[in-house]
Amino acid sequence: MRSSAEPGSRAPPRPARAAVMAALLSSAGRLRALCPRLLPLLRPPAAAPRPPAPFRNVYQIRFLTVAPQQEGSVKEEPISEIQNRRTLKFDWALNKLDNSVRKTGRIPKTLLLKIFHEICKTGCPGSNQTLLLLRSCGALLPEVLSPERTELAHMIWDKMKELGAVYDTSHYNALLKVYLQNEHKFSPMEFLARMEEANVQPNRVTYQRLIAAYCNEGDIEGASKILGFMKSKDLPITEAVFSSLVKGHARSGDMKSAENILSVMRMAGVEPGPDTYLSLLNVYAEKGDADSIKKTLEEVEKTEGYLMDRILMQVIFSLAKAGYPQYIEDIKERIRFDRELIPDAMNLCLTLITHGFEDISFRILKSFNHLSRDNTDQGSFFLQHCVNRDMPMDKLKQFCSELKEAKMHSAPLPFILRCALEANKSALAIDVMKMMKEEGLPLRPHYSWPLLVGFQKEKNLEGIFEVLKVMHKLGVELDAETYTDYVFKNFPDSETARAQLKKNDCLFESVGLSIAEIRYEAAHGRLNNVLSLLSSASTPPIDIRQFRNSLILGFKSSNDVHLWSKITELLYKDERYCLTPPGPTEAVGYFLYHLIDSMSDSEVQAKEERLRQYFHQLKKMNIVIPTTYYSGICRLLDSSQVPELIKDARLLSHKKFLSTDNIPESAKSDVSALEKKLEKRKAENQPITDVLKQLIHALCEEENMQKALEVKAKYEPDMVVGGYAALINLCCRHDNVEEAMNLKEKVFPKNSPVALDTGKYVALVEVLGKHGRIEDAINILTEMKEKDIPISDRTVASFFRILNAAAMRGEVETVNRLHETIVNLGLAETALLHAPLITVHLEKDDMPAALEALINCYKKYGKILQLHNIYCRLIEKGDADLLQKVSDFISREYGDMMALYDLFFAFLQTGKYKEARKVIETPGLRAHSGRLQWFAKKCISSNQMETLEHLVELTQNLFECDRDEMYYYLLQLCENNGDWGKAEAVWTKIQEENVVPREKTLILLADILEKNGQVVPFEVPKVRYEDTSSLSASNVEERKIRMLCKKNNAKEAYDIFLKMQGKDGFHYRSYDTLIKALLTQNCLEEAIEVKRIAETHIKGFTLNSAASSLLIISQVRRDYLKDAVAVLKGMLDSGLLPTRPAVVALTQALAEKGDLKNLQALKNMLEDITKSIGISASLIANAIAVAHTKNNDLDAAVEYLEPLLISGAQNPDQAVKNISYLLRKVSEDGLEPALEKFGAMAERLASQFGIYRPVTDLFLQYVSADRVDDARSLIQRCGALVEEKRTFVSFMARSASRPGEAKKIETLLELIPEHLDMEIAYRYLMRCYELDGDVASVKAVYEKTKAKNIELPELSLKSLAAFLKKVGEPVPFTEPPESFKFYVEKWRKRRLEAS
Repeated sequence: MRSSAEPGSRAPPRPARAAVMAALLSSAGRLRALCPRLLPLLRPPAAAPRPPAPFRNVYQIRFLTVAPQQEGSVKEEPISEIQNRRTLKFDWALNKLDNSVRKTGRIPKTLLLKIFHEICKTGCPGSNQTLLLLRSCGALLPEVLSPERTELAHMIWDKMKELGAVYDTSHYNALLKVYLQNEHKFSPMEFLARMEEANVQPNRVTYQRLIAAYCNEGDIEGASKILGFMKSKDLPITEAVFSSLVKGHARSGDMKSAENILSVMRMAGVEPGPDTYLSLLNVYAEKGDADSIKKTLEEVEKTEGYLMDRILMQVIFSLAKAGYPQYIEDIKERIRFDRELIPDAMNLCLTLITHGFEDISFRILKSFNHLSRDNTDQGSFFLQHCVNRDMPMDKLKQFCSELKEAKMHSAPLPFILRCALEANKSALAIDVMKMMKEEGLPLRPHYSWPLLVGFQKEKNLEGIFEVLKVMHKLGVELDAETYTDYVFKNFPDSETARAQLKKNDCLFESVGLSIAEIRYEAAHGRLNNVLSLLSSASTPPIDIRQFRNSLILGFKSSNDVHLWSKITELLYKDERYCLTPPGPTEAVGYFLYHLIDSMSDSEVQAKEERLRQYFHQLKKMNIVIPTTYYSGICRLLDSSQVPELIKDARLLSHKKFLSTDNIPESAKSDVSALEKKLEKRKAENQPITDVLKQLIHALCEEENMQKALEVKAKYEPDMVVGGYAALINLCCRHDNVEEAMNLKEKVFPKNSPVALDTGKYVALVEVLGKHGRIEDAINILTEMKEKDIPISDRTVASFFRILNAAAMRGEVETVNRLHETIVNLGLAETALLHAPLITVHLEKDDMPAALEALINCYKKYGKILQLHNIYCRLIEKGDADLLQKVSDFISREYGDMMALYDLFFAFLQTGKYKEARKVIETPGLRAHSGRLQWFAKKCISSNQMETLEHLVELTQNLFECDRDEMYYYLLQLCENNGDWGKAEAVWTKIQEENVVPREKTLILLADILEKNGQVVPFEVPKVRYEDTSSLSASNVEERKIRMLCKKNNAKEAYDIFLKMQGKDGFHYRSYDTLIKALLTQNCLEEAIEVKRIAETHIKGFTLNSAASSLLIISQVRRDYLKDAVAVLKGMLDSGLLPTRPAVVALTQALAEKGDLKNLQALKNMLEDITKSIGISASLIANAIAVAHTKNNDLDAAVEYLEPLLISGAQNPDQAVKNISYLLRKVSEDGLEPALEKFGAMAERLASQFGIYRPVTDLFLQYVSADRVDDARSLIQRCGALVEEKRTFVSFMARSASRPGEAKKIETLLELIPEHLDMEIAYRYLMRCYELDGDVASVKAVYEKTKAKNIELPELSLKSLAAFLKKVGEPVPFTEPPESFKFYVEKWRKRRLEAS
């Protein structure tokens, strides 16, 4: 391949400049093939020579070439086969089938039918589409009975033919294969006649399968006729034919001839293979001849060594079908039930269940018990299929019990309940719930939802009443969501619902019912009913938060100010509706703020007079709200352009005098008023500090620096720190660097304990850098580090902005020194922060320095930055030497393909499309979806339509390129620009290229055309609910919000979100993304606000598991522990699982507070799901012991913990084994008496019960706390603790995951060297020093391993080599050749096998 690509010696002479450019990639492997093709790189088009012959037919080369694999040589394949594969690759629907088969060896019937219907919609099925559908109707459907599979094949055959599919020999052969796999009886001669009638010629495969069909019926005579056809056509007789003849003779009753077939095969020069032996074993199985099976297997083992486990599994199925289950155990014992066999075993189990042999299937399933792993349930597929096959309840119960006993499934009954609900088997679901009740398993209200939905669709009220009765009988109190969403919707109003429920004996009074009634009436605008319900003495205590959103909807749809006021008064004064701190003032304030916020500007303006009356009514009722909410309401009213309402809203504030900080401009006191107030107070000798601060802040807001400094000078004795800080910030904004530094040194000197906030330090660094005062800027950064100023993502972004601004000014020294200081101090280190090191040279047009900076960045930080810009600039300048250098570097570090893509994108960016074409047509180059996506999105964000069009056009023949995805990028840019004409042209291109567009592409195109009043020339697919967010994110703001969230700029995203008009168009996933981003950045209030808006705009909006878990973590950080517990309970009630970090954070926070009540509640909530979320039972137990300790009750802690540890050691089911968290907490908190108490307990458990894990935890805690003498003394008293080797390995692994932990492993090596695996210990010790960046210690440990003849694994050597190269040190050994990722995967696989 390479030789054909190097006809350089025959190329015509070239000008010197072009010759240099043509050689720019000559040193990079496969890139050498580009040299002759880049001859005219910088030459004018007219002078370009005709490409050499090997490159003329690029299309042909592309489809005859496959890139070399890691091993083996280049192969050539027929064009038709590659095109078929390509069609399959691009056909999104069939890809699903392909993936299912490759991963599991089977296809769900629902998936097959779904894809069949989707193909029918296109109206033009392709040959390979039809072929794959037909092939899927046989053994790939183990969950379907054979007759049903055949019927499905016939339906597909007829429908595809009706739609215009053309059948060839391969299709008839596929149908034959399906017949054979399904044991379908048919006439082979009639089948041949049908083929002849259709003018389709049979081939060797056809004849082989027809022989198999005859043999299945024991018709040797018929098989002989077909055999005669084959001989007359000189077709070879293969093993498949002989295998069929074995079965044919046996089924005709001639076993002797069947057995002799093997001898006949050998005489014909064909060696019996697995298929032949399988046929022979199957016929023995059909006759129940166990002795012959055993004898054959022994013979095969002697001659062949072994028989594949998959074949033995098929023999098991034959024995089961023939009615000889007693012989299955002997076959089963010969099978190695390894992990690799799981997919085949699953398919065997499913097939056995389908055919009614569920007991045999269960025995096969239990054979994999030895492979069970913690937190992984086995047998779910088995239980689901049993449910789908309508297995009797007693049988299901038996399977569940045995799986639980065998520890193969942690929650089989809840799982089959889920299956029954999904399959709409209501009777079974109710039976399962009854059984769960008997076994003491928790039942949740949402278990009833699928049942209620089913009856709701059928309008079956009796069914709904029955479900309510059953749930009540089972002791489940239904919640508000159940009544609101699934019960009340069947009635015109809650009153009718209540009457019907009472009439049918299923009115069960509860808090949930009361909440639902209030919600339902409020949401439908019936505020008189809401008032009646809230006033009723029978209504139980309900927190306003439970129905606030519905009430807001009710207020908005009503104009009755009297009802608004009465309901608000009731909420304010009735203690039942404000159950949580800080009280009614806060709760009603929150309600009023969100009521106004939920209204559009036009709604506020339309209701201005009613809102005024409402505020006055509330004032008469003595209702007040906190200043924060009042200020927020004022801002909202101001933005809605009803400033006159602000003075009415002011009536609600509970403070007589208000701060001017948060009042909108239209209602704010001016500076002169504050000045007068200040002078008056000064004259009256009253304190002026607060007013002075307000005046300084007001002047800062007006950007009046001169006046602010004058006020400061006049009233300096009364100035406070906050005022100075605001002045410093103002001076920085006005580039008054001298005054800013004077104020800073005066009020916040470096040695002062008082510090500025992060933003003001950053402002000082920025202004100092701008004015060339680098030393002062470095001093400020150093002070930030010394005073431990918090560094947020926003701070890091500010550092980048400062460095980038200096880079844009071309200040090399400023960029280098500030960057070095920021990184060395550890203030921040992200890839983006290094980019200005290169940008500064690009701005100065110093390309050699830019390239040197790029290479240095890679060596120091392992990051490639600004590469695309460097390539583009070099191409524009025509600098071939530097292009050669950068290409060599990228090829060496990242491989030829990456270098090719970088060059391709640079040519596109600079408009050199001919050169770009030559690069992308390099033989063997494959599509790299990630790189293509990066450049396409770059074009979209910078609105480069022409460049993007050329990208799509030039990649048309790129091997494995997803053409639909490329056109989707084009349509995204068309949508951004509102260019329906271009979108229409894209649709034409899609059809010309014969691309099968995905649903999302069609929906986006239809959206563009419809918005611009154009006719949509195709049927628009229905959008699935879960896809709406990704398919219709059409407005620019929403996209920008998502992008900012991705870049960790959640606050900026939130600001844009608040400014957005028409929030109704915001999509479900966008809300979710923004909430998660805000929570990640600890913006709890903002996240809750977005959640509230989402709940208002999207019915049934709920956070997913990840977002809810982040919410819990944020609430824990703010010490809102009760709220966090409530969120967790809500998650579990909704069937969501929290993440492990969320549960750990909440548990430990409750322990710190000594909150035993909530810890116990948490323990009960998590009881059934600890394994599922990876939580050890030891965590909760340790937390409860910590809580007792915090409550000064050490005896209670010991009394609680000691029995658990004893039972945990004696009973593996009781997982409470360690006390590491407890010991760490009491040690860190300096609770020495507690540590002694728990230490004594641990030693007692070791000496009296032989339980050594607790005392090992104590030993490791001493090591962690650097109490070496205590650890040594403990070893002398309890020497047996050294046997806890796995605990020591885990301890070292944890230590090696965090910087600064090397001392712990050094201490272990000092105390118990003979009891540690030295290879593991030194490996982890070396990793510790690598994390610390301690080069000398890393090298010293490596030398020790050499001296002690310790052989380090490849992964450690690879990591060490990378570390040494990064710090510029030589590597004193041969570096392992593969990638780091390769060795990680190898290590994981080895660990998996070892476990």
